[in-house]
Amino acid sequence: MRDEHTHAAPPVDLGIAARSVNRNLPSAELTARALARGEGILAANGALVVRTGARTGRSPHDRFIVDESPATETVDWNHVNRPCSPELFDAMLRKANRYLEDRDLYVFDGYVGAEWTYQLPIRVIADTAWHALFAQTLFIPPVPADLPHFVPEFTVIACGGLRADPAVDGTDGEAFIGISLARKTVLIMGSSYAGEMKKAVFSVMNYLLPDRGVLPMHCAANMGPGGDVALFFGLSGTGKTTLSAAPGRRLIGDDEHGWSAQCVFNLEGGCYAKVINLDPDDEPQIYGAIRFGSILENVVVDPQTRAIAYGSTEITENTRATYPVGHIPGAVVPGVAGHPHHVFFLTCDAFGVLPPIARLSPVEAQYHFLSGFTAKLGGTEVGVTEPLPTFSACFGAPFMPLPPVRYANLLGDRLRAHGVQCWLVNTGWTGGPTGTGRRMPIEVTRRLLSAAIGERLEDFVTEGETGFSLRTPTACPGVDATILRPRLTWPDPLDYDRQAARLRGMFAANFEQYRDGVEPAVAAAGPVAELPFQALP
Repeated sequence: MRDEHTHAAPPVDLGIAARSVNRNLPSAELTARALARGEGILAANGALVVRTGARTGRSPHDRFIVDESPATETVDWNHVNRPCSPELFDAMLRKANRYLEDRDLYVFDGYVGAEWTYQLPIRVIADTAWHALFAQTLFIPPVPADLPHFVPEFTVIACGGLRADPAVDGTDGEAFIGISLARKTVLIMGSSYAGEMKKAVFSVMNYLLPDRGVLPMHCAANMGPGGDVALFFGLSGTGKTTLSAAPGRRLIGDDEHGWSAQCVFNLEGGCYAKVINLDPDDEPQIYGAIRFGSILENVVVDPQTRAIAYGSTEITENTRATYPVGHIPGAVVPGVAGHPHHVFFLTCDAFGVLPPIARLSPVEAQYHFLSGFTAKLGGTEVGVTEPLPTFSACFGAPFMPLPPVRYANLLGDRLRAHGVQCWLVNTGWTGGPTGTGRRMPIEVTRRLLSAAIGERLEDFVTEGETGFSLRTPTACPGVDATILRPRLTWPDPLDYDRQAARLRGMFAANFEQYRDGVEPAVAAAGPVAELPFQALP
């Protein structure tokens, strides 16, 4: 094994008989090597355009946590936190090591966590230059002085070109994403979708940080001119990245943060944004951030002009861009800020029932945080082709290894300690469900959030007819008051009532799994099961 890179990083022994190890190459050199190796092409804006093959989203059914101590006793085993045996993980790791022998490897050494007290040193080993560029763009690069003494606490091995063989290996499919908390190793096989690296590392942080008194959060964050911080929770496609990259406010991060007793801090050094239908007028900051040093996944590019067809779903609806957070003008670098003033739960309501904004008390916030109601959007996971209503605890259940109540209790403690105002925001449908209603206009959501942060929402009332007992404003500057009351936006109010009753039942059924583990006030903060004043047809 020889180390080709001598700019700043000394040789490192990976324990793999590789042909060469290219460690912490500059982004320009990684881009050049990716182009030379045929891994991608340059778009007209200078971004590297790559394709991830058959898998253009995460593969949750192929993701496993190794069933070994301490995970055996501490992980919340369920349909997303699925166990695999140590023997299977070891066998797949040996297979990966054999595959990586005599190949050119690309290594990123860096950190997760902008607040140094809670940083996790990680090493990413990839068999493609563009995956190393992804890691360098998304995580936090080291300073040169760190490299001679750098020791990773977790290692990510990404070999997407190596497929598992279920008949031989005993796996469920050709992809295998394994997380060993004991061996501090993540192994990704059979999927070149770079988001698997990002979310696996996030899962590791979600396991480690609560023991240090830190709430890990699947949220975006920004800061106003006066230092006021806002958090935006939500699954992919609900608007975290779009709404946090707001004019007049400074971006802290777009997806993953920690909230300690001292501050809020970004876990990442970059952004990973959906770019389907990206419009420079609606999202100018994101549009301008995609340039040389960025990566575009699975977008369609004109072969002659290299112009990007952001509206095309020819490859997937889950087109993505990765760029350093510093590409956003005025971004907070490093991503550390004070305690939040406002917390927004972004729910993409495919039923068209919930209001565009509602104010929540701390116990209501814990209820909706545990419920995590939203819709998975097309392309974000393998097999998801249209909006799919779902409950995802903590607005990020696929990445939360510990019991959800533990995260919810940490959230409740933080909210009360700092007097944070919480909001439920529907970025989904209005005037009807998917197929008959329309998507909530982004300009309406922006105005509502701006008014909430600026304390310009007026006359909150409890909308009793919905059965959700949510406090909604009667007016907002620049917003038609009708859209604030969802029942009035439906052509037939009785159809709304039926849909609302259906959704209330789903909320109640989902929350039963948490009822015995939370305070009675939290359990009672959900929607009313029956409406005595109204007989539903």
